[in-house]
Amino acid sequence: MTPRKDALPTQMVSVRGQDLRIWRRPGRPGRPPLLLCNGIGVSLELVVPFVDALDPTIGVVAFDVPGIGGSPPPRRPYRFSGLARLAGDLMGQLGHDRFDVLGISWGGGLAQQIALQNPRRCRRVVLVSTGTGALMIPARPRILLTMATPRRHRDPAYLRTIASEIYGGRIRTHPELVDAVIANRADPVSRRGYLYQLMGGVGWTSLPLLPMLRQPTLVLAGDDDPIIPLANAYLLARLLPRSRLHVYHDGHLGLITSADELAPVIARFLREDAHDA
Repeated sequence: MTPRKDALPTQMVSVRGQDLRIWRRPGRPGRPPLLLCNGIGVSLELVVPFVDALDPTIGVVAFDVPGIGGSPPPRRPYRFSGLARLAGDLMGQLGHDRFDVLGISWGGGLAQQIALQNPRRCRRVVLVSTGTGALMIPARPRILLTMATPRRHRDPAYLRTIASEIYGGRIRTHPELVDAVIANRADPVSRRGYLYQLMGGVGWTSLPLLPMLRQPTLVLAGDDDPIIPLANAYLLARLLPRSRLHVYHDGHLGLITSADELAPVIARFLREDAHDA
């Protein structure tokens, strides 16, 4: 994984009165694009290494949630359900009647909510390094305490000291990967935007709703993820009616640090049953 030095050709789109900073990569005409839902406190730049490794015929839409990256904060806090409506409206406004969704970490919860609220429009789901929300197997208290504040997104020196402990995987043995992660971020996250993201998921859980999520779903999980213990992936895969599980040898940021390995796995999954697009 190498830092991306060129500026992304992003644009601002107004959806339901909320400005969203988005980035689009065109794919093959007629194929549903992949909507990317990022983790907490993270702007869309972080997923660029994954997109660079992904089959170029797969179109991509990435966005900064309100209050993060280049998207201004909303007038009031939001819930996952409201943000899922916003994302669905965004895709409709961009002209996509059908789409796939991928969510990583916090964004995995959002991706589940989007799929539940858009059963006909959302075709396939990819869940990476994520769980079922409030009712899940939690990380150790020290990890949860670190995640409660945006300091790691605002202080690169601090992030370097804790990255191996909270992210695990390849970062434990290749600490230089942290510099690439830092380089692929936008401006430091605002405390208000981070707080709104935390509040958006408070009390939310997909656990009782998973049997109703009928889309084919690929669950990806690292075998060394301190933030989302691996048992959560097995729980997701067991409760989702049409799921498959892929465990990889990396940590919480495996989608980025092992992009060359995981991008083909995801591409194969998205290309299956292409006729149902």
